[in-house]
Amino acid sequence: MSGLRVVPTWRHGQERLYVCLTDGRNIAWYDREAARINLLSEDRREDVLDALGPFLTGPVAVGPPPVPTPAELARLTLHPDDDLAPNRPGEALQIALDREPGPGHRLRRDPRRRALEAEQTVGEALDRLDGAGWHTLHSVPLPGGDRVHHLVIGPGGLYAVHALYARKQRVTVADPMVTLGRRDPHPLLHRVRADAARASYALTAEVHPVLALVSPSDITVTLPPRDLRITTDTDLPTLSREGGVLKPADVEALHAMARDRRMWGRV
Repeated sequence: MSGLRVVPTWRHGQERLYVCLTDGRNIAWYDREAARINLLSEDRREDVLDALGPFLTGPVAVGPPPVPTPAELARLTLHPDDDLAPNRPGEALQIALDREPGPGHRLRRDPRRRALEAEQTVGEALDRLDGAGWHTLHSVPLPGGDRVHHLVIGPGGLYAVHALYARKQRVTVADPMVTLGRRDPHPLLHRVRADAARASYALTAEVHPVLALVSPSDITVTLPPRDLRITTDTDLPTLSREGGVLKPADVEALHAMARDRRMWGRV
């Protein structure tokens, strides 16, 4: 048994059959009108074809999702309010702190300020990749109040990067749990994967989850995470070494789609 399930849904006025893993992540979809199966990853190609077999009514094309056409891109001319490109790292947190700064005197630092520092540190590191053909969008809003801290698009693919403040703390990772210092473990990797899965759904392209730890004193990985990268803010530039996945035109097309706030309204 492949463990895959097929879920019919309507999107942009068209019926699609999504192929999902047991944890709910989409790995492919069948567009009946286009007679095409779009794969987010080649690894499960045969399992996907087996799962969709009962629903296929004739010959179909199989491959990665198509890049938007010039006509589709033309529809993405954005109103400034819908353009996410100007967002600063930690934009949503900065706005929240401006509106509600919190008490002036506290024994402990407002945790939102530590989170903001983490997003700013990671965001600055990712912005330095722009000259290498990469684009980064910050604080991408998701329905329900969630956010993708940083969405990175470049020759090496797409990455949803979650920033975590860990300054001078020991970090222990046992998938899906993450422990900072002496605090209780927290299943943070579920959140990191969920953000990447929602981004994949919105952009119809494979988005890889990344956890970026800011200034940890030590990292111990007792159970290596599956399909998820763990890095530090100082190691983020190594992403620029990834290549061979997207052509420059693909990168620009996906960036044009992702910066449109309206793309993220239904994920």
